[in-house]
Amino acid sequence: MDKVSSDCPYPGCFFCVMKEGNPSKRRASVLKFFRELPCQDDDGQVLPISGLWNTAMAHPNDPEFIELGIFECMAALIWKGLKNWRWLSHDQNIYIPYYAAHIIGSYTMNMEEFAESAVHAGVIPPLVELLRGRLTWVEQRVAVRALGHLATYASTFPAIASHGEILELSIQLAMSSLEIVYSHFYQYVDKRRSYHCDLLTRGMGGVEMESRKAEEWASQLQCWSLQLINCFAFKHEFLPTICKPEFLTKLPAMWGGLVNENSPAGIGLLRTICHQKLGRGPVASCPGIIDALCNIARSSDDWQYMAIDCLLWLLQDPNTCHKVIDKVVPALVDLAEIATLGDHKKLGDSIVSVLQECIQSQGLGRSSISSRAKEQIEDILNSKQRLKWEKSMPKEDLHIKQAAALVVKLEGNSLFSSGNISGAASKYSEALALCPMRSRKERVVLYSNRAQCHLLLQQPLAAISDATRALCLHKPVNRHAKSLWRRAQAYDMLGLAKESLLDAILFINECSQSNDPDLSLRQNKVPDYAERLVKKQMRAAWLFREAAIKHGGVHSQGDGGDMYGPETDDSEWETASESDIGNDGQDDMGDDDDGDWNNDDVRKDYDKPSMKDIKHGYNVQLPEEQP
Repeated sequence: MDKVSSDCPYPGCFFCVMKEGNPSKRRASVLKFFRELPCQDDDGQVLPISGLWNTAMAHPNDPEFIELGIFECMAALIWKGLKNWRWLSHDQNIYIPYYAAHIIGSYTMNMEEFAESAVHAGVIPPLVELLRGRLTWVEQRVAVRALGHLATYASTFPAIASHGEILELSIQLAMSSLEIVYSHFYQYVDKRRSYHCDLLTRGMGGVEMESRKAEEWASQLQCWSLQLINCFAFKHEFLPTICKPEFLTKLPAMWGGLVNENSPAGIGLLRTICHQKLGRGPVASCPGIIDALCNIARSSDDWQYMAIDCLLWLLQDPNTCHKVIDKVVPALVDLAEIATLGDHKKLGDSIVSVLQECIQSQGLGRSSISSRAKEQIEDILNSKQRLKWEKSMPKEDLHIKQAAALVVKLEGNSLFSSGNISGAASKYSEALALCPMRSRKERVVLYSNRAQCHLLLQQPLAAISDATRALCLHKPVNRHAKSLWRRAQAYDMLGLAKESLLDAILFINECSQSNDPDLSLRQNKVPDYAERLVKKQMRAAWLFREAAIKHGGVHSQGDGGDMYGPETDDSEWETASESDIGNDGQDDMGDDDDGDWNNDDVRKDYDKPSMKDIKHGYNVQLPEEQP
């Protein structure tokens, strides 16, 4: 290639070529550059590759370089790095396979025609070699990303599927990626490869920045592996390979961590599997996976609806319904009054419809359901019937019902103040039975207060159930601060760190946005008790925790799991005011709850409170009555 600039020390410099003003000459020079680059052994080759990487990231839909042979060039460079260690270790060539695979992935993530060009250019075989781990986990990360994009399109998926080892390699990588990054990079600071550190931080960070970026990249490595597997999961012929117990049981825990919150991760793959009849059987038979789905369905996770979809499909399938119904019904019953979840409208109505089908199927002898599950379903169906009846009731009668519910609730508050926690819980149950179904705000308060009773009575499952019902009734859904905090504590009691962490973070966010001076965080200060719980759960849900325990980096006892005891609810109890029923057909009745928020006393454990503790207010916060 002819030298374009006399000032440039590199013959045929790519950057000089790009300055060529004549479009025809520039295209011819770029075409020649792509053809000749893999054959050259000159120093400074990483500079144009880095420039191409920046271009691919900034303009992934620009067809110019695709037409001029960039895919053939990148594939050849990866092969050269795999086959020629002398060249790879010279100068800064060690970076080139990473950049080359990243460029392929960037140019194929949006445009199917670009993906077709990449396949024709022969990029799959060298990417598969990187996926095998022929170099390091850093190159695996960009290889699985590129292969995942290629597998997304109908026209290029067959080429990916023809390489049978890709699916198996992706499954193994999804299960082992966190351990690989921890043991090969994170654990031993002094043994970190310098080019890995430079790629992670672009040469701008120290050890702490490298560690944080390693967590992010490890999360991406796992999530991109799951994305690639998900492409195979849409094809029933690959489900037997995917639906093995060893892999399925680990899927719910593959959530990507807070650093990758935009990825549906393991639950997204489970949803794809459960959408197909062939996949539902293995999921229903897999120990523990239904419990995990129920926990995600109740949680405030952004992908909550995916778990709900899985549970509904499992119930609707006669081959799996009898295996899961007794575990699934309690979770779905708690969610039966949810209205809208993201883009999903009338989700609660869909849940009730499926539960009703379960009762009807049992009547026809097609399914077996326990008396407890049947009772829970019938209670929800009766509640729906109550709502219909109330629509035809005179307004005055509904006022009477709400006033009666308020009286009973105040009796519950009084019992709580005297230390009779179980008695207070019974009164809140009685008030819920009296309270009109349309009084959503009042029912939110009743469920939330009863959830606190269950916490103090050492009944975390019941507390989660009531807090979830309150969060479903609240508008917007999953945004009632006090219920989030109470459920965070209940999850903590059960050792469900991820779920507790998500609720605690949402609780803090809600406090910061509240107009209530007792709820809002003055000067953006996070309550001490919430901060402690978040720190504890972040340690317990740390992305590398399992790998660190396995490799001796973290003690399994006392390192974040038991360092801090579960925190209590530091809020005053809620007392929603009596309100009127509107005539405009709105669902809500009642004003916003007007309880106080007191951060003065923090309980150190979940032991059942003694009368002495209650009288002195050390373990619980008593309700402040409103006129």
